[in-house]
Amino acid sequence: MSPHRVVALLNPPQSLFELACVAEVFGTAPQDTPARYTFGTCAEHPGPLPTTGGFTMLVDDGLPALQEADTVVVPGWQPPGAPAPPAVIDALRAAHQRGARIVAICTGAFVLAQAGLLDGRRATTHWRGTAQLATAFPEVQLDPDVLFVDHGDVATSAGTGAGIDLCLHLVRSDHGAAYAAQIARNMVLPPHREGSQRQYATQPPAPARVDESLAPLLDWATSRLHTRLTLTCLAEHAGLSGRTLARRFAEQLGTSPGQWLLGQRLDAARVLLERTDLPVEVIATRVGLASAVNLRRRFRAHLGTTPGTYRRAFGEI
Repeated sequence: MSPHRVVALLNPPQSLFELACVAEVFGTAPQDTPARYTFGTCAEHPGPLPTTGGFTMLVDDGLPALQEADTVVVPGWQPPGAPAPPAVIDALRAAHQRGARIVAICTGAFVLAQAGLLDGRRATTHWRGTAQLATAFPEVQLDPDVLFVDHGDVATSAGTGAGIDLCLHLVRSDHGAAYAAQIARNMVLPPHREGSQRQYATQPPAPARVDESLAPLLDWATSRLHTRLTLTCLAEHAGLSGRTLARRFAEQLGTSPGQWLLGQRLDAARVLLERTDLPVEVIATRVGLASAVNLRRRFRAHLGTTPGTYRRAFGEI
């Protein structure tokens, strides 16, 4: 099977960090693993392209590159809300109509909205731009809190960090959790965040002290997924009250202890389904979901599929 072609559509001045994150996820294959993606860039006008870093980068390809793309990524757009050239809008619409997946990182959502690809659909962008996007495009169902929204054919993310979350989510959708985990490890990233997590805490917390970090607890819990881990158990291990632990999860991870733990169990189940031929009942026990019935129910609710279907799609054995 030929690699999935990802093309980033650039615009002057190009946001560097957003582009770098997309290139790192899709343009760098894990060591000793066949490349699943090819990565390239294009712009309306090939040649020197100014960047937000104060230097110029050279872009070889023009908009015809989008005609061969399986996924088109708009990694930010400066300034936010600036009108995209008609040729860019037409190229995005044509790519979408022929079946390419269109992805916006951060302020790239403004361009997708201009192209009409977000009409009547949920979408998100960086929290600083949500009011502007909602005013300019009232037909878009803006969700200002979530990290990303994926409709399958169109996806949008919040800021740069959430853009990485979205890109890794797309890799998991394309090639399974194990391959996405390899990329995340290469990037020295923590366990992934789901799109429904909040962009930021409702009340901005004070900076966490080193001894308030959840990292040791998360490492301890992920090594014991096969055991019964309750909020009380987690709080006792961390030496905190349940209320304090829940607050720190909300501040540092944007989710609750229970939802975080369920996500880890489902990720572990996905990797076992991909890399082993263990029965579903055994996998359910190993990841702490107790029974095959419970695992199937959680899979259906959170991933929209069954363990058997997932294994047939991504199994390596």
